[in-house]
Amino acid sequence: MQPSIAIIVKGYPRLSETFVAQEIHAFEQRGMNLSIVSLRLPTDKTTHSIHQDIHAPVLYLPEYLYQQPFRVLRAWWKVRRMDGYKTSRSAFLADLVKDRTANRIRRFGQALVLSAELPAGTEFLYAHFLHTPGSVARYTSLITGIPWSCSAHAKDIWTTPAWEKTQKLGECAWLVSCTAANVEHLKSLAPHPDKVSLVYHGLDFSRFHEPPSTARNKETQPLYILSVGRAVEKKGFSDLLEALTRLPRNINWHFVHIGGGQDIMKLRRKAESLGLTEKIDWRGPQSNEHVLNAYREADIFVLPCQIAEDGDRDGIPNVLLEAQSQKLPCISTDISGIPELVENNVTGLLVKQRDPNELALAIEKLLTDASLRSRLGQAGYERVRERFSFIDSVEQIINQFPKRCVER
Repeated sequence: MQPSIAIIVKGYPRLSETFVAQEIHAFEQRGMNLSIVSLRLPTDKTTHSIHQDIHAPVLYLPEYLYQQPFRVLRAWWKVRRMDGYKTSRSAFLADLVKDRTANRIRRFGQALVLSAELPAGTEFLYAHFLHTPGSVARYTSLITGIPWSCSAHAKDIWTTPAWEKTQKLGECAWLVSCTAANVEHLKSLAPHPDKVSLVYHGLDFSRFHEPPSTARNKETQPLYILSVGRAVEKKGFSDLLEALTRLPRNINWHFVHIGGGQDIMKLRRKAESLGLTEKIDWRGPQSNEHVLNAYREADIFVLPCQIAEDGDRDGIPNVLLEAQSQKLPCISTDISGIPELVENNVTGLLVKQRDPNELALAIEKLLTDASLRSRLGQAGYERVRERFSFIDSVEQIINQFPKRCVER
């Protein structure tokens, strides 16, 4: 039987993590033997079609230890005699001294359950996100002796303390991250920098194929501004609402937002206080198919990302790749890895973060210049096709795994 890889994720399936599902599906198409380990139960009311194409079994760990105490106790009883248990417990206790949180305890408890319930034949652990999934993978690896690796993205990098990143980078077999900015930062902390490599997420162009030639070739009234993303601080939607109030009155526009998020009601109340209610369509979370249609119906795409107060930030938001794959001209900010995709005045427009005035001027510039929209949309499309192919990205990751886990 081919050795199995356990893919550890924070939650599965999740609408906001299409790139994770896309990668798992590609692994399955290559014939890899997989299991999915989810630290949380699913909360989204709908899924993407790609989730239906994935056949790997899913193991849900106890989201909160007190909800399944006997399961945790049985796991401890089973693994306490494993060779690596004491080493893992010592590592956990040392971490707990530095991070006295319930989440730290939960990570170790979940690792106990995972170590006890790993599918037979599992020979490699692969975590998506360096923070909580990375900790569960690390503690499990110490208990079982099974090597682990990680794909690090955004919040998980910038909200994890340096001591913990250095620790994990020293113990994992390898780590990939999706922006050059991320990679540079992680290499600076890694005991062995050559363990860290750049792998862009990329797009599956069989799902995000070239838009119909009729898209945006007609005059639309009003002009549609689209943004896709969770309503959280780092997306900058509050600044976007402020920018919309600064647009000249002679421009006929309508704003469409797709996504859920903890701040959605706060944003809707702010839009109402700014007198924007009639100009905005809040569509909530949507499947990939609905989002793709929205890209093709819109005139411009805006995502004014910013660095949150706790340091959280995006890498290269996948929605920017998706929008550009549909020749939709994009406006974003010059932070993190975004300039690796959006080159100002070449493949899109970049503004400073937390600057509604500059953002408003960029939106006005695109809305009032159809030829600029067309030029930037075409250039963005070509940049995505040239540098952000999912096929290339997934092959880079597959090449990192032990050959016995990849080849039949």
